[in-house]
Amino acid sequence: MATEAVVLPGLRWRPDRAAVLSPRRERALVRAAQRGDAAAVEALFRAHWPACHRAAALITHDPVAAEDIAQEAFLAALAALDRFDRSRPLGPWLKRIVANRAIDLVRARAARREVQAAALGERAAVEAVAFSDDVLTAVAALPDEQRTPIVLRHLLELTPSEIAEISGLPVGTVNSRLRRGLDALRAVLEQEPP
Repeated sequence: MATEAVVLPGLRWRPDRAAVLSPRRERALVRAAQRGDAAAVEALFRAHWPACHRAAALITHDPVAAEDIAQEAFLAALAALDRFDRSRPLGPWLKRIVANRAIDLVRARAARREVQAAALGERAAVEAVAFSDDVLTAVAALPDEQRTPIVLRHLLELTPSEIAEISGLPVGTVNSRLRRGLDALRAVLEQEPP
């Protein structure tokens, strides 16, 4: 870790300056930060940065992403500080924000990897037989929610984002319907003799 590991606007955290706060002192700093006291914000940042960064790093296994997530979470928490219940400790609330953002990043990366890997392998397989009678018959037999994205993606070559825009569905829903439709197609086509 570098000497100055993190920089937020106007704040710098260095490992040698981490602070430990008593619950009473933390509540006082939260009240001051809610009033806009920059020194209070800095003290809260120094006290909570190490745990937030560590939580993000443990979830993402990516120190660069962990730093970004912890910074974004801290900024989001500062923006929502007026809604924070001062009778509760700040640390768990911050860590929950960090964990949620880190989990979202991990899920998004996993979904992108699955869709990209599946698209690379399936594109060649589907394009090789895209217009054969067997494939068209199998596609026609799919339920509407699977058939439509399959046709738009593999026969009309639209991207999942374009399909989402056309259909009014979230991209994640489009991707899951594509996945299920391709799985169903594969099952049907593997049962038929060549």
